Amino acid sequence: MLKHKLKSLYFLTFYYPMRANALRHRLFPSRVRPAKVHLGPGQSNYLGGWTNIDANFLTARIDVWADISAKLPFRAQTVEAFYSHHVIEHLPDRLLPFHFSEMFRTLKPGGVIRVAGPNADIAIKKFEDRDLDWFGDFPDRRHSIGGRFANFILCGGEHLTILTSSYLRELVENAGFHSIGFCRPVQETHYPCI
Repeated sequence: MLKHKLKSLYFLTFYYPMRANALRHRLFPSRVRPAKVHLGPGQSNYLGGWTNIDANFLTARIDVWADISAKLPFRAQTVEAFYSHHVIEHLPDRLLPFHFSEMFRTLKPGGVIRVAGPNADIAIKKFEDRDLDWFGDFPDRRHSIGGRFANFILCGGEHLTILTSSYLRELVENAGFHSIGFCRPVQETHYPCI
């Protein structure tokens, strides 16, 4: 539980500086426009050629320091593509509609987003099939199908929402997106998929 308390303290401490930094980027954008934006790269998923945004400036490798649960640090219609891999499930569920509307606001016409995360549709099917081997032991060592399912969905309390294709469709459609497609996990890596 200490990890959650430290994370809360971090966000409380840097709440205003992060928002001020994001506002600075919106008001005074750099000469290099962010063509492609990677949300939440963390420590090891930095993408060269992309503008990498994360709230954690202490350990993450980033280009722009900002809290992605708040207003994104870009002007309207300035981003060609967003990539978010295993990030939005860590945002509070109540903030997801705002987050997707922010991506829509800043995306150029014809731009794309790609969102990936724990696929609850597949996890539910594997749970119903009692496929114990499909689920891993992360973050806790569990041997029951229910325990492993909880590991996958909740990730020790780190995941704050469940991602299903119908819920993602609802979020993106309500934000204004159209031409929505879904990729098969791991098998399809081209841009237009979410």
